[in-house]
Amino acid sequence: MGRSVTYSADPRVDSYIDALPEWQQAICREVRDLVHATDDEVTETIKRRVQPYFVLQGNICALLAAKDHVNVFLYDGAIVPDPERIITGGHDNQTARTVAVRKGETINAPALRAMFQQIIANNRAGGWRKLKGEG
Repeated sequence: MGRSVTYSADPRVDSYIDALPEWQQAICREVRDLVHATDDEVTETIKRRVQPYFVLQGNICALLAAKDHVNVFLYDGAIVPDPERIITGGHDNQTARTVAVRKGETINAPALRAMFQQIIANNRAGGWRKLKGEG
């Protein structure tokens, strides 16, 4: 990532991650560090009772561990370009698309970070709904 990442960790997010198998913990921690490294103003919280969300003037992404992968939900209204084709699901979803990361896979950190940067820029510009003319 190029620099050390310091941020205020939400203990509820720690609890969510700590309860996962080690390989899922590693994926979640890498995504967590990456989104925080993208912008110093990113904060984290829990929504939907248990799901870690990363926010800055709107949702950026969320984590959800499944049986054989971790989903990274990108809240972009399907308007952020995906030139590296890292999106694995939700192509027709109006709110969020997903990047599924399975055990042993490497996260394409530069591509994911670029998407985080664009989502944050869109949030600062009023959010994807406004940008798409839906808000």
